[in-house]
Amino acid sequence: MKAAVENLKLNFKTMEEFTSFKEYGLEELSMLEELQYTMVEDHSHSPFYGIYFGDQLVARMCLYVKTNGADLLPNDSDRYLEIWKLEVLPQYQHRGLGLQLVNFAKSFEIPILTKARVKSHDFWRKMGFTPLSENSSRLYWDPHTNQKQKIS
Repeated sequence: MKAAVENLKLNFKTMEEFTSFKEYGLEELSMLEELQYTMVEDHSHSPFYGIYFGDQLVARMCLYVKTNGADLLPNDSDRYLEIWKLEVLPQYQHRGLGLQLVNFAKSFEIPILTKARVKSHDFWRKMGFTPLSENSSRLYWDPHTNQKQKIS
């Protein structure tokens, strides 16, 4: 299954679609609350990216560009991406959609940080991510040392 990764619009339809995901939580609720107070047009940029199957959102992630990484990252890079809430609906798992979202993030060719959810460490390891430090729950991917890890 190959579909385009799209920047998701911050509108009521998208927020309603998020309720289908297990990891629906405070971040989406705060965005929904903000939408209720402010008119947000469909072309507004959001940190959410997703994949649709037909007209149903089946995979999504939150992708932030951060600029305070120099003292956090091993390679002294200042800019990095942070992936949050990467999730594929259960009936669409094992079809390469998570891989496609991660490869989209890797296409920016800057370091990436994420925090693996329970039972997802194997997925992240296959994607070329390693623990940020020995006791860290945060995982790290560096485009300069992991070029061969970009899976198609």
